Amino acid sequence: MSTPVVTAQRTEVAVDTATIELITGIGDGIVAPGAPARGLVVWSEADTGLWAANYGGYYGGVVDQQGAHFFVSDTFGQYVGDFRTLEEAQDRLAERLHTLLPDVRRTLD
Repeated sequence: MSTPVVTAQRTEVAVDTATIELITGIGDGIVAPGAPARGLVVWSEADTGLWAANYGGYYGGVVDQQGAHFFVSDTFGQYVGDFRTLEEAQDRLAERLHTLLPDVRRTLD
């Protein structure tokens, strides 16, 4: 008994010039005109004393309040630090995200 095996298959795709420019621009680190330099951080209070960051449409990490301390972990679960104020904790996580994920930009609505 024999089993037929397909060894080569060709598919043709037509791509317009605008798509090619977009693809090559992404590869070169170029973003769309008017795009912000950094991803937008949006905070939501997931529970009492627990704030979650949305970074350019992605999970960015959390700030967890324990007493007078605000513990921060980033999008990868990596410990960022222990801070005295919520604002300081959120600012530090935002800076960390901008450093870790520089290619994330605000998504179009």
